[in-house]
Amino acid sequence: MLYLDDIVRFLDRYFAIERYSPSERGGVYIPSTRPIKRIGLALEPWESLPQWVEKQKLDALFLHRPWQLPAELMPDIGVLSYHLAFDECMTLGFNSRLADVLSMSALEVLGKKEGRVIGTIGNIPQQNLTEYLHCLTEIFGGREEVHVGKTTEVSRIAVVGGMNDALVREATTRGASLYVTGQMRQPAAAALEETGISAIAVGHRRCELWGLKALAGLLRDRFNQLTVINYQ
Repeated sequence: MLYLDDIVRFLDRYFAIERYSPSERGGVYIPSTRPIKRIGLALEPWESLPQWVEKQKLDALFLHRPWQLPAELMPDIGVLSYHLAFDECMTLGFNSRLADVLSMSALEVLGKKEGRVIGTIGNIPQQNLTEYLHCLTEIFGGREEVHVGKTTEVSRIAVVGGMNDALVREATTRGASLYVTGQMRQPAAAALEETGISAIAVGHRRCELWGLKALAGLLRDRFNQLTVINYQ
């Protein structure tokens, strides 16, 4: 039998939650001793969440932002939540699952926040920049903004869950010709122009939705008896 605490122990290890302060670690949000056969994943609660839980016959929920959870949620439905750890490990950051999807190799750390890695830099098969931007748009289901730099080919990229002047300049110095992030940041505008690196902002929520799909795959790989249902 699988229980909520089993899933939490696995995710605690995967996210290495000891790197976070106690208030940022996540884990069990609503405890339950109910055996788990079906778990639902969503970014946040919505009005008809209780009906969805009942329709899908769920035993547990993962919510990225569990605040404003409906009080009338079905009895004994366990809820787990990871916010910062999810953002840093399952979306843009040092994320091996995403790196595989992006065809990255020779991965290196790029950028740290409070000692935690927030970005990856690595090689990809050389290709046309426009075509690779289109590929990224397909992977994330859209994009918000693109800055086209001085190169028309790309063979090394930086994938970072943040954007500032120093990170853009470091990525360029280390050979990246494309910077992939969630949102463009004005403090990095000068660095983009001066270095000539291209950049794409795929959108914060799109990164989170991709992360939910990655989390679903992670849970299915680890718990083959578990049915994982992704709301989005």
